[in-house]
Amino acid sequence: MKAVRFHEYGGIDVLRVEEVNRPAPGPGQVLVEVRAAGIQPGEAHIRAGQLHERWPATFPSGQGSDLAGVVVEAGPHVRGVAVGDEILGFTHTRASHAEFVTVNDVNLTPRPEGLPWDAAGSLYVAGTTAYATVFAVDPEPGDTVVVSGAAGGVGSLAAQLARRRGATVIGLASEPNHTWLKDHGIVPVQYGDGVADRIQQATGGNVDAFIDTVGNGYVRLAVELGVRPQRINTIRDWHAAAKIGARTDGEGAAACAVVLGELARLAARGELEVPIARTYPLEQVRDAFRDLEQGHTHGKIVLRPDQKTAG
Repeated sequence: MKAVRFHEYGGIDVLRVEEVNRPAPGPGQVLVEVRAAGIQPGEAHIRAGQLHERWPATFPSGQGSDLAGVVVEAGPHVRGVAVGDEILGFTHTRASHAEFVTVNDVNLTPRPEGLPWDAAGSLYVAGTTAYATVFAVDPEPGDTVVVSGAAGGVGSLAAQLARRRGATVIGLASEPNHTWLKDHGIVPVQYGDGVADRIQQATGGNVDAFIDTVGNGYVRLAVELGVRPQRINTIRDWHAAAKIGARTDGEGAAACAVVLGELARLAARGELEVPIARTYPLEQVRDAFRDLEQGHTHGKIVLRPDQKTAG
């Protein structure tokens, strides 16, 4: 089968699509033919060696945790899933950017009818991270919550989930994404110089909680806006959070198939939109990460192993 590999830390050019042996499922595992697999900023940081102290790579390393596909083989003692099932889920072995991947049965949930493959295959990391950030700041009806990076993969979901809790949500994003935010009941505010004044103007000076998906000083901004540290959550600026006692709940705080299944059902019913920026064939993984690392994408970028490169 084909799978993404890198043999050393480095830039996009270290990524390769190689022929490797197709894995066999062990006890409690199934083999999934991957239809879609989302890519993450964290994977780019790991590949570059920027997170070696926190999440070191073992070479040759694969990539990918998000996945959706069809079960094609089951190992012994598998429960709750069978050959032929359409599923979405996750793996912690950096292996979903491939044509096939083995997955523990407890890390899978059925793909609801009506949920597109692209959304299903990119929901785990962004979705569970967004779920955890909202749970961490615990918005209530009448609260005002600011979300930085509100048009990104995590931010777009966090903003929608906070809105579902009855909060007024201020979404920091570039102007081209403001219409999408308005259409989802989110108040758009342009990020950049002067953002504090624009937030104050949009909220009347009352901000109850802040979800930071970007870093770049937003924890400090939240404090300046009068948000209590216990209601600030960042998934990027751990150092700033540690200094003031803010929260850093992310994917790990909600990393389970139960949460994923709940999010998938919301998305299938049209109650949660999973924006898809672009899809790429597996062979174009470098192009996909080049796109991702330029920033400012609205929603998720997805690898589709079942698509073939044009030409």
